[in-house]
Amino acid sequence: MGAVADVIDLRALLELRTAAPADLDEGSVLVRSDVPGTMQLFRATVRGGELEQLTDFPDPVEGMFVPGTQRILVAHDEAGNEHTQLSLLEDGHLEPLVDDPDFVHREPHFSPDGSLLAYVTNRDNGVDWVVYVRSLRDRRERAIFARGGVCIPAGFSPDASMVVELHDTGRPSDNDVYLVDLATGDMENIAPHEEESWFDEPVWRPDSSSFFVATNEGRDTKAIKRYDLGTRSWDVVVEGDWDIDCHGDDAGRWLLAHVNEGGYSRLELRDAATLERMGELPLPGRGVVEEPVFARDGSALAFKFSSPVDPGDTWTYDLERQELRRITELPRPVDLAKLREPELHRFESFDGESIPVFLWEPDGDGPFPVVVTVHGGPESQYKPAFLPSFTPFTQHLVSRGYAVAAPNVRGSTGYGKRYEHLDDVRLRLDSVRDLGALHDWLGTRSTIDASRAALYGRSYGGYMVLAGLAFQPGRWAAGIECVGISNFVTFLENTAPWRRAVREPEYGTLEHDRDFLVEASPITHIDRIRAPLFIQHGANDPRVPLEETEQIHRVLTEKGIRCELLVHEDEGHAIGKLENRVETFERAAAFLDEVL
Repeated sequence: MGAVADVIDLRALLELRTAAPADLDEGSVLVRSDVPGTMQLFRATVRGGELEQLTDFPDPVEGMFVPGTQRILVAHDEAGNEHTQLSLLEDGHLEPLVDDPDFVHREPHFSPDGSLLAYVTNRDNGVDWVVYVRSLRDRRERAIFARGGVCIPAGFSPDASMVVELHDTGRPSDNDVYLVDLATGDMENIAPHEEESWFDEPVWRPDSSSFFVATNEGRDTKAIKRYDLGTRSWDVVVEGDWDIDCHGDDAGRWLLAHVNEGGYSRLELRDAATLERMGELPLPGRGVVEEPVFARDGSALAFKFSSPVDPGDTWTYDLERQELRRITELPRPVDLAKLREPELHRFESFDGESIPVFLWEPDGDGPFPVVVTVHGGPESQYKPAFLPSFTPFTQHLVSRGYAVAAPNVRGSTGYGKRYEHLDDVRLRLDSVRDLGALHDWLGTRSTIDASRAALYGRSYGGYMVLAGLAFQPGRWAAGIECVGISNFVTFLENTAPWRRAVREPEYGTLEHDRDFLVEASPITHIDRIRAPLFIQHGANDPRVPLEETEQIHRVLTEKGIRCELLVHEDEGHAIGKLENRVETFERAAAFLDEVL
């Protein structure tokens, strides 16, 4: 690409900081922000003001308040290895709580009084997950749920007599809901079902008699159901045409329905006791809400709001005063008025399936080169939020005269259970065919030069980049692939043992589907790849091993095809450090300029 007026500096875009609430309690908001360059913990008041930095790790951390205390639970790993350890922070002193660097400890949940901690770990055998409950008073702990496979604790009942456990069944996007009695150890599957169904974490009523949960059991999109412990029955209480998540406060005052309307957020507030609709909560604009969390007494709600033109801040809504307030106001070295909103379109794929796509086009008549960005997952959704690994790069490219398209190919979440399962196992390549149909659709637009079309994706999106180049070599002129799968067989053989158990239901098993896994792997068809490729990978990636990148780079280089490889020794599956993101995307942008 040649020089273009009003180019938005890429580094300035990547340096746009963001902030999200981690917890909310007694007038204080625990905030995660990347002001230092990685996501660290800060404290703010519900009315805003200066952020007080609490942690200073070299890698991103998460955290939550310990109820009834001044302590904060900090979840941290090392260089992106995802071996999460749990520590307690008090008065600036960090004390290990659950610490074994060889294993993972995650999904922490406190009892309402903060005396008990439930978490899940793979330390028993490295593969299966076991839920433990630990006393913070004497540090003793016991296993309460060990059914093999993947499970998570989903919270204590308000009277702390029970813990809800969500247990993956081994089918794609399917789990069971167990109630575990802490006194007797008895457990019961309270939601047996035949077809694949997903249950989120519950929102309890304060008397422990019932709870609400978002689920697609018995339906295509997620609705809010209520489970009554007395009658052992379920009923639908909030439903609609789109997926709905639910959140609530410990006092039992409010039920928040978070509606996902084609990727955009809408918040609907209800009285949790009567389910009367109280109205919609105002948002700062049209975009995406993340990490909604209530104060325990129901006085306020905190959430992150971002959009393609708003890097994201933490907001609070005072439920008594009905007042929306932005509590973090991070520096904005970029004129946000110059950022562009996408248009939402749909195109028809090879079999008539309607596929949504967000499209940015520069000013002018074109025709413009186009970069197609593919999200990871695959059980995920591209949403019009400010996404660190996509939005800065997108806005820079658009300012440089590129068009950018972000599809939600089949297999994406947010469009119902039927759509999500359209790429399961041996249907995998149908999602790749969606990319071909998108290329055809882009080619019908007078503003797009489809002969200069490139693919960019991370993780599973990285696989889609390689698959597009291998299965559709005549369509794509270049690829940018980050932490992607090149060979499903070696991926499943070499990924962290617990990850294999998670991914085989989606991709297929080595025992039963090896022939298809070989056929669907880009490495099998590498002789067909002729487009130049830029690759980034983290050396400590426990999900997609570095070998996946090294083998594709080695073969393409031997064939004389341009293939640049950037490995970050201090990163894992994500790029957690600002300087590494800057290096990655500056090199990727330069690569595109040279090859398109």
